[in-house]
Amino acid sequence: MLAIIPARGGSKGLPRKNIKLLNGKPLIAYTIEAALAAKYINRVIVNTDNGEIGEIALKFGAEVPFMRSKELASDTAKSIDVLKDAIERLEKSSDKTIEEFVVLQPTSPLRAAQHIDGAIELFQKKKADSVISYCQEEHPIFWHKYLDEEGKFEDIFGKTLLQNRQEIRPSYYANGAIYIFNKNLIYKNTYYTENSYAYIMDKKSSIDIDTIDDFEYCEYLITRK
Repeated sequence: MLAIIPARGGSKGLPRKNIKLLNGKPLIAYTIEAALAAKYINRVIVNTDNGEIGEIALKFGAEVPFMRSKELASDTAKSIDVLKDAIERLEKSSDKTIEEFVVLQPTSPLRAAQHIDGAIELFQKKKADSVISYCQEEHPIFWHKYLDEEGKFEDIFGKTLLQNRQEIRPSYYANGAIYIFNKNLIYKNTYYTENSYAYIMDKKSSIDIDTIDDFEYCEYLITRK
């Protein structure tokens, strides 16, 4: 199966995030290495608008068959449009139809080959339209509130009872690590159907790097092994 790693050069929260050294290795390298080690992945593509990211991707064994356009590398570009463009360009260059593919965000360095393979096995077993990695929410979702300008509480889900954690049904969030799609799904401009499934990952493997605090915590987890 094809793996696409989207990695644009612009990063407002953490500059040069995708190639920032994490324990001596560029952040994106962790995802490339995991994809190359996954037994069901036969091609690893990095989709980027940045030459330096492209060079590092090639160094670690990924392909960079084309550069992303400026329009699709903007802050307002939609991820689903980036995927459509990548698939269309890959099909045009190879004369082969891509029926399904994996998307791996470079900001999930602790997602391993075993997670990728497990998600693909679930996708194939269920004959799914999509499989997306999720992690159990630490705090019950019904405890969440909006706050108004004065700091007063506003209910998100209507009036909720003050239940013990053990009495509340667990909720889950998309951790951003793994997305597997049937190609036809993205042309419906959605990631979910009634035939979509969650691949559950543990909290540690689900870390998603957006800030310097995330980065430093992830480095701590890696170095303490």
